Amino acid sequence: MKLSVIGCGYLGAVHAAAMASVGHEVVGIDVDQLKIDALSMGQAPFFEPGLQEILTAGIEAGNLRFTTDMAEAEGAKVHFIGVGTPQQKDGYAADLTYVNAAIDGLLPYLAEGDIVAGKSTVPVGTAAGLAPRVSATGATLVWNPEFLREGWAVKDTLDPDRLVAGVPAGADGERAADVLREIYAPAVAKGTPFLVVDLPTAELVKVSANAFLATKISFINAMAEIAEATGADVSKLAEAIGYDERIGRQFLKAGIGFGGGCLPKDIRAFSARAEELGRGESVAFLRQVDEINLRRRDRAVQLVVEGLGGAVFEKNVTVLGAAFKPHSDDIRDSPALDVAVRLHGLGANVTVTDPAAIENAQRVHPQLNYVLDRDEALRDADAVVLVTEWDEYRRELDPEHASALARGRVVVDGRNGLDAAAWRAAGWTYYGMGRP
Repeated sequence: MKLSVIGCGYLGAVHAAAMASVGHEVVGIDVDQLKIDALSMGQAPFFEPGLQEILTAGIEAGNLRFTTDMAEAEGAKVHFIGVGTPQQKDGYAADLTYVNAAIDGLLPYLAEGDIVAGKSTVPVGTAAGLAPRVSATGATLVWNPEFLREGWAVKDTLDPDRLVAGVPAGADGERAADVLREIYAPAVAKGTPFLVVDLPTAELVKVSANAFLATKISFINAMAEIAEATGADVSKLAEAIGYDERIGRQFLKAGIGFGGGCLPKDIRAFSARAEELGRGESVAFLRQVDEINLRRRDRAVQLVVEGLGGAVFEKNVTVLGAAFKPHSDDIRDSPALDVAVRLHGLGANVTVTDPAAIENAQRVHPQLNYVLDRDEALRDADAVVLVTEWDEYRRELDPEHASALARGRVVVDGRNGLDAAAWRAAGWTYYGMGRP
């Protein structure tokens, strides 16, 4: 089937390449000429495991191409909207500028029977506002939210845990659902649940999922605060309550909290939209979720200061990680970089290392020192802070080896990913998040 994907950022580029990999004819469209040039040459514009391979394969096979010309969308049966919805600069609400621009640009090229499938995360009610503009062309607007995890985005697109199709009532909606089911036929054939819902429900699915995950992370981080005040071990606490099947163990790992381009801005936008609907009290707890999350970054900085005797001025601090999570080069709202910048603001000589995100981090925070090689970054450090759980920091860094490189013996485990006993045995003063 011929498809267009409007917006070739993280979501759009992965979706376009993945759809081409299962046999569809795909054109990706974006206003950023440099991004389009890179994609057209088969160069992934960001780090995502597996993307480079399916991008190259699609271009070489001739069923994947990229352009800045919206007119190239004409003739596609389904047009996916995958542009960004960042937080507004002057508030918590989502900025729909790019969504509206994508729809406006696409309208002249829509034909009777076309389907416009929104994938961007938007406030509930957005589709209702866009639908009349789309239907005036004879096309049908649906919402098909994405559930990608950075670092696993290719797998999550090709083999998702569920597919959601938000469609209007009536024959047009039924037809659109059938078309989406055909597009995702390989996943459906493998047993992926395909849920057909109304438009508002589809819009709520993604933000509700993110709100729940953020709440679960902040819950265990709130327990870490209590553990720190009482001498309890939050890691053991999480293990104990995680055996309860009603709770589960996933996302119950205390640390410096969540970041990235989705969870922080999505829960804020959800709160803002609830206020607009007169139901702000229903999700008022999300404000506390956000505050708890940000406090854990403060706590990591505080532990470094305590470990270095009350001051970090002119001390060498090595920060292991810059991306907001491993297997990604995404630094949007990265807790790791936030901690690094705060330590730099206190006068520390901060050296940041990361396997994939240094270039992005350096562009945004040039005031920090960056070293690609992990061991070189550790040399002469007075304190070490683990902030991103790359395997080469969490599993592959031997504390005895680190001792031979560093000057000091203070390690702050911002992700509770290190073997505390092993580091202490090697002479390090170990500080965890909610761990004695």
